[in-house]
Amino acid sequence: MKRKINLLFALPAVLSMMILFGCNKNTTSGVPTLIWWQIGSNSADLAHYSQMLGDYTQEKIGVRLEIRQGSWANSTQRFNAMINTGEYWDILFSDANSYPSFASLGAYADITDLVKEVTPNLYRYIDEDLWHGVSLNGIIYGVPTYKDSASTMFAFWDAALVDKYQLNIEDNSFQNLDANFKKIKAGEGERYYPYVMSKGELDPIFLYYDTFTSFLQPIGVRSDDTDRRVVCTLEQDDVLEALKYMHHWFETGIINPDANMIDILPKYRPYFIAQAWPAVAASYATTAGIDKYLPSKFYGPIYSTGSIQGSINCISVNSKYKKEALRLLELVNSDSKFRDMMAYGIEGDHFHYVTMSDGRRTVHKDRTDWPLVNYQEGSYFIETPEDTVPPGYWDEVRYLNETATASQLLGFNMDLTPVENEVINCKNTWMKYYTDLRTGASDPDKVLPIVIAELKKKGMDKIIAEAQRQVDEFFTRQQTE
Repeated sequence: MKRKINLLFALPAVLSMMILFGCNKNTTSGVPTLIWWQIGSNSADLAHYSQMLGDYTQEKIGVRLEIRQGSWANSTQRFNAMINTGEYWDILFSDANSYPSFASLGAYADITDLVKEVTPNLYRYIDEDLWHGVSLNGIIYGVPTYKDSASTMFAFWDAALVDKYQLNIEDNSFQNLDANFKKIKAGEGERYYPYVMSKGELDPIFLYYDTFTSFLQPIGVRSDDTDRRVVCTLEQDDVLEALKYMHHWFETGIINPDANMIDILPKYRPYFIAQAWPAVAASYATTAGIDKYLPSKFYGPIYSTGSIQGSINCISVNSKYKKEALRLLELVNSDSKFRDMMAYGIEGDHFHYVTMSDGRRTVHKDRTDWPLVNYQEGSYFIETPEDTVPPGYWDEVRYLNETATASQLLGFNMDLTPVENEVINCKNTWMKYYTDLRTGASDPDKVLPIVIAELKKKGMDKIIAEAQRQVDEFFTRQQTE
């Protein structure tokens, strides 16, 4: 009897403890957990970091977060498998290589109206051109990342060389570049290469053309052509001029002789082109181990479908939490603290805030192993800059976006289905010649006739005709709506 009395008296306390610990254990029960797939390094700590990020998102908007990553090497295959097998997810990072195709497969939710109804502030915050750039036949399937969305190419010159040889770096014509390179080559010697390139290095050849699919630069529309004529770019005078100069520079030792063979570039380069903005010059100089790079705008800024579709986050058509997913994407585009966490890591562990002498609030990185990738996440313009960058760092990017002109093809996405086989065959053909041509290793006078003949044999003219038909129909329809 004594035992029973003790149990009876103990029961309320036990129940209280069960309720107390049950509540602690189940603080997340009933709270949606959103699965957000990105690309990254698959850190072993990713689940732990997701938990910490989820604590913040639960407090702010009532949802938790589980970030998963496809590796840099196999994310394309991983994401394809997810789409094809119907694996559950809520948000998926996408870009120009996958966005139109996954949308056509029905993988992404139509958020055209939902983003305006559920997150009107998010819709108003992101520039209208960006929404236009991610629209597919008038439907929005993803939230574009508000970053260096306008394509702007800068040439970066070693300031010491500019001063030593009194170079004119404001004129980026090929004639002036040629004169600059010759001065450097003559002064620095035979074994010095003013323009160091690799197989994957950005080149100036096709900058002015919007192409319809990745890795098929021979077909496109010049971004400022109001007639929107689809052409073989290899037959255009500006492209021919660029290719001939590249070959001349390769032949005369301006470009390094292994440019068409190497994958990894040296840290220091006397001159290079990058999609960037002026303030990035300081970090480039630090990496290269020199005092200073001088930037010179080479091209842009211009909004194109490709530049805007460089980073998009899409919501699954099968997501149970579409509205919640939109609110999460709104949070990473509006809440500076959360944006910093996503970009840099956990405050007090990966980074801490520093007030500079001029009063700016900056981030100082204490660790460099944070596994999330900044350009995939959200707006750059609410992110606290690092203490290593000059004042106005993100302001420069915003200014380039605000002053960008729109490509004549902005908003157009080609349906490749009618010429799918021709596109594959032409891509395979083009890739046999592309590296040697773009690095100058091939003589365009000899090689281009061969390339163009092979591309025509593989169906290039059919692709051009189909592209022109779709372009004409799309913009005619735009004018009547």
